[in-house]
Amino acid sequence: MKLSYYIMAMAAAFMGCVSQMSAEAAEPQKHLTKAEIPAPSSKIKTPDKVVLLYPKGQNVDEGITENGKKITEGPLESTQASGDEYYTGKLRLYNVADSARLNIFFPKKPNGQAVIICPGGGYYFLSCYNEGLYAADWFVRQGITAIVLYYRLPNGHWRVPLQDVQNAFRYCRAHAEEWHVNQIGVVGSSAGGHLAASASTMFTDDLTRPDFSVLLYPVIRVDLGHTHKGSHDCLIGHESKWLDKSKPYSQYMADKAEYDSLQRRYCLQNDVTPKTPRTIIFYSSNDKTVPVESSLDYYQALVKNNVDVEMRVFPKGGHGWGFTTSDMGKDAIAPYRAQFFTALKQFLDEVKTSDGK
Repeated sequence: MKLSYYIMAMAAAFMGCVSQMSAEAAEPQKHLTKAEIPAPSSKIKTPDKVVLLYPKGQNVDEGITENGKKITEGPLESTQASGDEYYTGKLRLYNVADSARLNIFFPKKPNGQAVIICPGGGYYFLSCYNEGLYAADWFVRQGITAIVLYYRLPNGHWRVPLQDVQNAFRYCRAHAEEWHVNQIGVVGSSAGGHLAASASTMFTDDLTRPDFSVLLYPVIRVDLGHTHKGSHDCLIGHESKWLDKSKPYSQYMADKAEYDSLQRRYCLQNDVTPKTPRTIIFYSSNDKTVPVESSLDYYQALVKNNVDVEMRVFPKGGHGWGFTTSDMGKDAIAPYRAQFFTALKQFLDEVKTSDGK
């Protein structure tokens, strides 16, 4: 796979997204050369296995085939992104398209559980250190197989991230016996939390249904006024794309109807059913990036549908605290980090005992 780390202009396909991003997702100035990218941590190993989701790229309708057997589906559609992926000075990964992949980490003594980890980044970049590699390190130390999903950044192609996480589940289910795994959950932060919740509510069969769900300060709602606008714009497109009054009236009304339908569908509290897997949600009261309604509405929908759920709220921490502990950098929830890990471990232990139901 080709990874480009040189200074380059943002692909034109992403420009409609850039103008609407919040300060959290605004494009940093410095692009890193390969030599400038630091190792995640001296304590964190490189992946044991890296698997491209679409070995022939997203413009070829083929997924992964092993020993003549189709394991995953093709890419469904292309994001129309051009150029290679690259990192920036804040260790954010941009322009993931053909390079969508699984970074797989195996514990020495597997306990039977695995997690597919979806980093956040407003559907515009991937916070693949703070909410990916560091998360994988923690899970592996618990005996849990960790799969960090570098999903395609949608650029308004809303079906793409869900297709990638469902293909990740198909691949992991196909190898579960080999990996000594009998439960596979999903973990997501911020926009990655939206993707994890999408996987938990929009699964197509038993292969793609998570056995449990861990959500950190997730985006749940995408209706304007109740969401992180950058995530909304990068997932389904800026409202000007849909509400263009210069179009003929019939086309305008058709676009508006589709736009309204997409907002309803991707407000994930609307998609919860009794089959949605057991869930734990973490949030900080002073999160100024993703409105608290997201977590509260999802929590209430889970309760209404008799899905086992718990929610832990810390008084401070803001947004995006992920799995960066003080030995890896600045820990935004340092006073509550031990509580977070204790609650998460207890949840995982209970899920393991109850078989995820």
